[in-house]
Amino acid sequence: MSAPELNIPSRRAIPPAMMHVCFALATLHVVFFPAAWFAHGWIIDTAGNGIPTDFVNVWSAGKFALQGHAATAYDWGIQKELQLQILGQDYPGNFAWHYPPPFLFVAALLASMPYVTAYMVWPAISFIPYAMMMRAIVGRPFGWLLAAAFPVVLVNTLIGQNGFLTAALVGGTLYLLPVRPMLAGVCLGLLSYKPQYGLLFPLVLIAASQWRVFITAAVVAAMMALASWAAFGFEAWQAWAHWLPMASQAFLSEGRAPWGKMQSIFATVRYLGGPEHLAWILQYAMTGAVAVALIVLWRSRVRYVLKAAALATGTLLATPYLFLYDVMILAVPMALLIRIGLHEGFRSYELATLGVIAALLFIYPVVGAPTGFAATLLMAFMIMRRAGWLGAARTAQHKLPQMQT
Repeated sequence: MSAPELNIPSRRAIPPAMMHVCFALATLHVVFFPAAWFAHGWIIDTAGNGIPTDFVNVWSAGKFALQGHAATAYDWGIQKELQLQILGQDYPGNFAWHYPPPFLFVAALLASMPYVTAYMVWPAISFIPYAMMMRAIVGRPFGWLLAAAFPVVLVNTLIGQNGFLTAALVGGTLYLLPVRPMLAGVCLGLLSYKPQYGLLFPLVLIAASQWRVFITAAVVAAMMALASWAAFGFEAWQAWAHWLPMASQAFLSEGRAPWGKMQSIFATVRYLGGPEHLAWILQYAMTGAVAVALIVLWRSRVRYVLKAAALATGTLLATPYLFLYDVMILAVPMALLIRIGLHEGFRSYELATLGVIAALLFIYPVVGAPTGFAATLLMAFMIMRRAGWLGAARTAQHKLPQMQT
């Protein structure tokens, strides 16, 4: 199969409305965290205790790994005892660790720093590859601003999550695939720390005969597994396998996290009061439909930039377990569509739709509803319109030079 092509955008002017909105959001993000820190609304509260957020599970898991007790990180009760010591206060529920053992390397590195330092360093460091990926995809300096402006930046940084890394790996895989397939495979192999986002990639790579990417990703994932086995012992893998069904039961059946926090069709049905069996039926139907659509799309003559955007978006639609911080991945198809718009011009509805997507993601902290799912559906709509799958008039597609790394 010949290498797909991506365009380097021409120097078409950036729409003023897009520039102004992105500048405002990026400025908000830059100002918010110093203000929140000094107001004791981020990391440390007014009493001097740690504010309970997702990051405490990363740091505590890393501490267990450094102490030679990596398997203990998966025990909800024992891990919470350490978390209470770290935070200096109690909190309802659990911030449980359920990542595969390879991600303990990252957790251990962070736990080698003081808690507050690590909390600040993690989003700052993981933002760098994410921003580089966005700059590369957009193909011009505006990509830096778009990266900083994407609305999920706020939530991801506030709770110390790994959405920047996940988006960087998804975007890096898709950006590198046309020109550096082995490096793309490395990115995809590293993404195995989030297995729920690897469901569709193998199907698409097989359909597109991208064997170097497929094999490289498999080798990298296997090497990561072996390295974690050597570093943390087989007991860590046993603990992960033992506790994973309990995490699934807690989040997908019992709803220990409010349904509005998750951004899948499964969670949306539960949020609206629907029964679990209906939620699963609709989730399976969506996952199957997305998988079939992507296979057909990737075997078609639709240009690569739209195939890449569709795969990134489909990755979000295919999993029931999706919190807003991982909707950072939606920045990838947004950047790809903006790349097209800056080269060919935006269609009449596209800027407004991008604005609605940004608004849906931005208002989540206020409404606490699955607005990220609605935003993902809108992104899928835009991609299908560009691909001509929803009856949109086809416009001439300029032949694009290969994307440069």
